[in-house]
Amino acid sequence: MSTKHDQILAYVESLPVGERISVRGIAKDLNVSEGTAYRAIKAAENDGLVSTIERVGTIRIEQKNQGTIEKLTFNELVKIIEGTVLGGSEGLDKPLVKFIIGAMTPEAMEPYISSGSLMIVGNRKEVQELALRREAAVLVTGGFSISEETKELADEVKMPVLGTSYDTFTVASLINRAISDQMIRKEILLVGDIYTKLSLTDYLYHTDTVADYEKKSLETGHSRFPVVNKNMRVLGIVTSKDVIGRQAKQGIEKVMTKETNNAKLHMSVASVGHLMIWDGLEMMPVVEDDLTLIGIISRRDVMRAMQMAQRQPQVANTIPDQISESIIEVHPEDKSHFILSVVISPQMVDNIGTLSYGVLSEIITSSVRRMMHTQEKRNIVIEQVSLYYFKVIQIESQIEIVPKILEIGRRSAKLDVEVKLDNTIVAKAIVVCQLMGKS
Repeated sequence: MSTKHDQILAYVESLPVGERISVRGIAKDLNVSEGTAYRAIKAAENDGLVSTIERVGTIRIEQKNQGTIEKLTFNELVKIIEGTVLGGSEGLDKPLVKFIIGAMTPEAMEPYISSGSLMIVGNRKEVQELALRREAAVLVTGGFSISEETKELADEVKMPVLGTSYDTFTVASLINRAISDQMIRKEILLVGDIYTKLSLTDYLYHTDTVADYEKKSLETGHSRFPVVNKNMRVLGIVTSKDVIGRQAKQGIEKVMTKETNNAKLHMSVASVGHLMIWDGLEMMPVVEDDLTLIGIISRRDVMRAMQMAQRQPQVANTIPDQISESIIEVHPEDKSHFILSVVISPQMVDNIGTLSYGVLSEIITSSVRRMMHTQEKRNIVIEQVSLYYFKVIQIESQIEIVPKILEIGRRSAKLDVEVKLDNTIVAKAIVVCQLMGKS
């Protein structure tokens, strides 16, 4: 029999795309507690079934496939540039290492051509064949074709020759964006990168007893274990709090916590860390779609991974990175205030020349992260941004951001943020964040 958590997920999945849902509505319709409904909706959000949109609410969305490109192959490149394969189709599965634009003489460009690279060139037969002989692929721009001799050479060396109607600048931009996106994806830590696999995971069966728990706890030094059935399907979690005062012969199934948060391999470490802090969890089972146990992930694993990720060099700048880099710290005489400043550049405005709502929200969240990291030595996850006052801010304006802590606890903090232009408040926001740990 499926759990209430599974029933809610199945119900959400059955809703039509665009349907609005709420914790209270699901609790009433399915006769469950609002806490159970809330946790299930959060799990559905992590699975890409629903999305929360400001001023709209939580709605059912179309679940997207996790089609990330582990390696950018020439086959993937054909789709990106909307191209065609002119020859050497046996080499389409080979990875793209780098690309070169063939704008020099063959003799001058020869040192730059290496195995696995891509030569972007127009209707220049001698350059096309030079690249193929050096085990590089060829992309012919401008809608040109190739000679029969070039096609035969491509088939012989098993390196693809692709064709596209785009010009050289356009395809170079498309390829550069694809490579950049691939690098960004590699930087996003997933549960599958850090979890403890099943062979190293300690767990209990639902037929075990409290005595079995105590024996397992003494053997391993752990106090939290997933509970599974004979098919390795997760039924719950048992902790030391569950077995306190229980008789040794009492069954684990009677004392365990049945409604659990589970992690999946494709979930980001940041989202799992957020769930752990919000619900006060130290460990989560990692499961397949049918809830088969494949390992566990602990809060310690998450914190260590997040700290390591922050020390890694960034391989590509995202839009939030670019906004964050443009924010500088101001050091006023009053050291009790933490003030940052940013100049509104053309990339930050909308089509009428004023600061866009989304960019202002990003400026505010970046400023809060900077302030909490600098003054409180804490890493945070932004939980909510409520922008309740917003005046027009023109291009080239220099604004100041003044975040102030309203309250701070062990797990969360609330901040008031003022945005000023020429000492006049032009925006105000309340930011709620979860505290991840000391930086």
